[in-house]
Amino acid sequence: MEHIDVVAGVIFNAARTEVLVALRKPEQHQGDRWEFPGGKLEPGESVEAGLVRELSEEIGIDVISSCARKTIQHTYSDKQVCLHFRDVLRFVGVPQGREGQQLRWVAVKSLNTLRFPDANQVIVDTLVKGSD
Repeated sequence: MEHIDVVAGVIFNAARTEVLVALRKPEQHQGDRWEFPGGKLEPGESVEAGLVRELSEEIGIDVISSCARKTIQHTYSDKQVCLHFRDVLRFVGVPQGREGQQLRWVAVKSLNTLRFPDANQVIVDTLVKGSD
């Protein structure tokens, strides 16, 4: 079974009331679901460096600071994924879907109204619960 290391950024607005999410393309694994922006780590790449690279490539922002939120191991029918979630504390630039993906700022308390990949649900639940 394929094993993939992925990094994803939980990007908050300045007031920490909204989070940026991206819609996966229909042809992607777990397509047509919302996700926290990020992507696969390259061999030997640190989680922090991968986050900076992926968010620059994918949504055009430069991460100034981030911190670890949670690492989750998830097994799909065809692959095992190790997801490293990091809170993006500061960034510069205006997020844009540089790969044609739709981006949306969503109220933290409303995140559970969107459909996320199974492996993201623990993060969604934690964020929503913390916004009560």
